[in-house]
Amino acid sequence: MLILVTGGAGFIGSHIVTALVGAGHEVRVLDALLPAAHRTAPPVPEGVDWRQTDVRDAAAVADALRGVDAVCHQAAMVGLGKDFADAPDYVSCNDLGTAVLLAGMAEGGARRLVLAGSMVVYGEGRYECSRHGVVRPGPRRVADLDAGRFEPPCPHCGEPLVPGLVGEDAPSDPRNVYAATKLAQEHLAAAWARATGGRVAALRYHNVYGPGMPRDTPYAGVASLFRSALARGEAPRVFEDGGQRRDFVHVGDVAGANLAALDGVAGLAQGAVRAYNVGSGEPHTVGEMAAALAASYGGPAPAVTGEYRLGDVRHITASSRRLRDELGWKPRIAFAEGMTEFAGAALRAG
Repeated sequence: MLILVTGGAGFIGSHIVTALVGAGHEVRVLDALLPAAHRTAPPVPEGVDWRQTDVRDAAAVADALRGVDAVCHQAAMVGLGKDFADAPDYVSCNDLGTAVLLAGMAEGGARRLVLAGSMVVYGEGRYECSRHGVVRPGPRRVADLDAGRFEPPCPHCGEPLVPGLVGEDAPSDPRNVYAATKLAQEHLAAAWARATGGRVAALRYHNVYGPGMPRDTPYAGVASLFRSALARGEAPRVFEDGGQRRDFVHVGDVAGANLAALDGVAGLAQGAVRAYNVGSGEPHTVGEMAAALAASYGGPAPAVTGEYRLGDVRHITASSRRLRDELGWKPRIAFAEGMTEFAGAALRAG
């Protein structure tokens, strides 16, 4: 197949391109090389059709879609950004860019889409109260965060909650601008699928890490921020009390999920959208990740600061059983192995 990978020069996208080439596919890459993610032009694998252009450029997108069988849409601004002033850029890059791409696909012939989604669409994860069962806590209050009360209480009785794994059918509850744009991408893709008879696999990535993450940028993931600090000889700064639960999944496993989804999406009914969580299945706290990375790097131990970001959620870990059962995917790189590799891996200039 000829597969278009938008954002194919980025951290995750470049690993997907390598995996696709290794699987024998023809690959075309479209990437704007935005300064927030790229300071220098990345290497292009041999045989890849490279297009430096913005996914919001309708004419360039239409040309890039010629002859394409399927699209892996990875192009996006990621992370919480610096402040709310970033909102127009997030909406433009993520939602307008997706709309332009889907409009081009509607005019062209490609009817298979693998969308880079995110676990941020859920907001907080799954929680149980000993008295009220499964509950959905609201946004955490500034007064509680200032006082160091980071765990969300039961919204009915105020008692402590037990975090668990969230499934793909959980209600969406985006808590920040990035999350809102990622949910909008899924809705746009669903509208395209209904209008054209296309098929969509939305891969809701969890905390992706691995070689080639951008360094020294406020838009990077927490693993990159910690690794960048260690490279500067500084202690990783862990927000809150370090007890936030996440699922850290290696970028190689995420690339494998995209390969599986490209095959699996063909089996969906016309007009169907299927969401899949992509996680390792090994929840760890942010503090545990920072400690493992620092130990493997041989750098300073993490510093737990008590600081917080208002758009962050406390716990979000998800079940990836649907992806395993329906598409035959499974993660291959365990947490300890991945952190050891990441500690010595090269980062890209961000």
